[in-house]
Parts: sequence; structure tokens; C-alpha cells
Amino acid sequence: MTEDSSAGTPPTTHKRIVVTHNGPYEPDPGIPVVDHLGVPVTIEAPVRLCRCGQSQTKPFCDGSHIARGFTGAKDPRRVPDKLDLYQGQQAFVFDNRGTCAHSAFCTDRLNSVFHLGEEPFVTPSGARLDELINAVRRCPSGALGIGFAPARDAALSDVKRPPQIEVSKDGPYRVTGEIELVDEDGVTIAQNAGASREHISLCRCGSSLNKPFCSGMHWSVGFHDPLPDPLREPTLFEWAGGYPALLDMTRIFYSRYVPEDPLLRPLFAEMSPDHPERVAAWLSEVFGGPRFYTERYGGYRRMVSQHIGKEIRPEQRALWATYMVQSADDAGLPSDPEFRAAFVAYIEWGSRIAVENSGAGATPPPNMPVPRWWWVCNATPGARPPAAAGEAPEVGEADAPPGPDETVRFEAHIRPLFRPMDRNSMLFAFDLWKEADVRKHRGPILARLEAGTMPCDGAWPAGRIALFARWAGQAEHDAAGE
Repeated sequence: MTEDSSAGTPPTTHKRIVVTHNGPYEPDPGIPVVDHLGVPVTIEAPVRLCRCGQSQTKPFCDGSHIARGFTGAKDPRRVPDKLDLYQGQQAFVFDNRGTCAHSAFCTDRLNSVFHLGEEPFVTPSGARLDELINAVRRCPSGALGIGFAPARDAALSDVKRPPQIEVSKDGPYRVTGEIELVDEDGVTIAQNAGASREHISLCRCGSSLNKPFCSGMHWSVGFHDPLPDPLREPTLFEWAGGYPALLDMTRIFYSRYVPEDPLLRPLFAEMSPDHPERVAAWLSEVFGGPRFYTERYGGYRRMVSQHIGKEIRPEQRALWATYMVQSADDAGLPSDPEFRAAFVAYIEWGSRIAVENSGAGATPPPNMPVPRWWWVCNATPGARPPAAAGEAPEVGEADAPPGPDETVRFEAHIRPLFRPMDRNSMLFAFDLWKEADVRKHRGPILARLEAGTMPCDGAWPAGRIALFARWAGQAEHDAAGE
């Protein structure tokens, strides 16, 4: 529950990203590159990041921009560079639609202020000041700003943090930490009016109208990263959205709920400035992610040491758990019953262990491993039929089985074999009701069917497996003939 340290966030160092002419991005050595879960991406120097969208080694460049004839020029159809100012009761909010990457963080998470498809787009008096500041700081493109006067205040709008490049899922590079963007001659790349210097979004689909910055075109062109292993069950860490999602949640918790509650305020009055980062790292490791907490802060012994002598009262624990669940809602963490069952189970278990370890005279056992939490009682994503009826035909509604010399058709013979429950269990990787997806993954699907591990509630009969194998063979033949 608590974790303190006198150590703060490492100081920001001056780093650059070179935008090569009609070619890749070349970041300075030492800038960490992480995936959308916050997990470091293995890289070798020099780093060259694809921006044409065609590389077969994403996110790294493989030279595809040359064969494609990629151009890094801006498109005249781009949204004009225009800074809009909105005055509220507490502050001024700034927005430049020409900079927006359409991540929807603002409209999805604070729709009382940011109104999708409506005018005015921003109504600053619709939320508290801290909510406005958090929304501005979370804007990945840097299109939003805030100030107490009609001028963008960088101290309010930006966050001091180390340089980093995040490869967002199916989207842009999200660059943070005051990294300078320059061309091959070292000249600073011009930004739109009011744009943040601390956080920007760079196009990697190759289709932005505002290159090198993202304009949201990855949505329109259907840009996608390679699919994850369809045979591997996602961890709670992955399902939650990784370290960035958990950090968003802990920042909301410690900035919004703790200061307002008289029972929790004293408990966290001396916490370090990076306390939310520490708790997010702990949860990441507990939920099956990388060993972030152990590697950065010291592991289980370190966590337990922060509770010794605190004498956390049961009512404080109950409030901590309640507000943490509310913060998960506020941060947009998954709300499906399977994830929340596992999430709440750990929040309850972990917070009660913390109370036990904080009691007078408590001597917690030393050298325990960091707990690793999993799905509760095999209640995994998609392991149950949804309540919504009429989504698709159930098994048994397929057309009559094809004859020995008849072509096996996907819509008539294969798709009906997969129930809603089967489909939902694999949606994190691909869609069992889409022929293109099943064709692409037919080999691993067949292997899992033959092994009896798919579907999750019982193996298929041999005749059904044979039918799928026959269709997969046809698909293999068709692919070979293309």
C-alpha cells in the first residue's frame, strides 16, 4: 500500500531524434524504446525506427521506404495550424486540431470538458482544475495546453520525465521527455502553434497528413502491428494495458483521492514524489509483467519494509481498496468481469497482507518472492458465453457437411463451429469469425484443436477437427497458388 524513497525521478538529459529525409527516425543513443505495455524493446545501435509503415521488422526500419518511394512531405489536405483558446472559471485551455493525433484520451476520459463532434470542443468549466491539468498532460500529441492566463504554461501543461519513445499499439511513436526533433542538418523541426515541447506523437504508419507528426491517419488506413502469439493466454499485466495504464491509475489515486480523504492523508503524507510510479511497477510485476519493481526498487523485502510500523487500520485499508478500484474505472482499465475479479481479488488480498505486516510487533517472513497473480479460477477472457443474444449461430447450425469432393466453405461450414465464447477467448489476437484471420492463423489453430486445448471447455470431436483440417488444407493450396 505504501512505498517511500528519497530518490526522485532521474534528471532529464538533452537528447535528439533525427528525422532523415524520406527515411527513418534516428534517435540518439541512450533513449529508451518501449512497447505499448512499457516493456523495453530489444535494440541494437544505431537505432533506425520505421516511419513508412511498411517495414517487416517493425518498429525498426528494413529499407522498405526506398522500394515504396516514401515521402516525408506534409499533405496540403492536413488540418490547418490554428490554436484555439477556451476560457473557463479556473483556467484557459488551448487546443490545436492541426496537432491532434486523435488518441481520444481527452474525449474518452473527460467528456464533461472535451466533446467529440460538438462545438465548442472544449468547455473548461466542466471539471476540476486537477482533472484539466491531468487531461492536458496525458494528451500524447501535445495538442492541448493549459494556463492561468491566456498563454500556455509549460509548468502546468508538461511533466518532467526522462526521455523515452513508446511504440504505441497500432499507432504512433509517443515521445516524452523534451527530446528535440531535428532534420539531417541539425535544424529543429517546426511545430504547430501551442504544441508541447515535452510530449509529441510521431507518425509511423507512413500516411500522416502532418508528417513527421501523427495526424490520426493510422485509423483510416488500418495500420496494424503483428498479432501476438494466438496460443498464449494474456497476462493480467497485458490485459490491463501494461505499465502506462497502471501508472495512469496510480497517479489518479494518489493525486485525486488520497489528498481529499482525512483517513488516508496522514498515511501518505510523507510519500516520495515518484510513489505512483513505484506502486505501478509493483502491480506490473505482480500481474505477470516484467520485474519492474524488483529491478528498480529492490523487490519484496523493500515493499514489506515500507509497511513495518505503519499500523494501518482496517478502515484505512478498506478506503484504499475502494479508491483503487474507482481509480481503475477513472483510468479506463478493462471492466470485464474476468479481469475485475482478478484485479479486485489482489487489491483485497494485498491490502490485507499490508495491514498484517504493519501491525505492532509484526515480523513478516523475509526473502519472500514478489507474488504473481493470475486469472481467478480459470475465469479468463472469453471463457464464458456473453449475455448478449443473437451474436452468431451456435454450433450445429452449419450447413450440411460437404461431400468428399465438395469445397469446404468458411461461412457455411467453419465459422458456425466457433461459438461466441470461443471467439471472445481469442479476440486479443484475432477474430475467429473473420475468414482472413482464421486463414492467417490456420496452422496454430489446427494444432491447438488437435491438442485438445481449444476450445477451453473441452476438445472437439474428431469429425469436426477433420473438417477444419480439410478447410485449412484448401486454404494452404489456395495460398500456394497465389
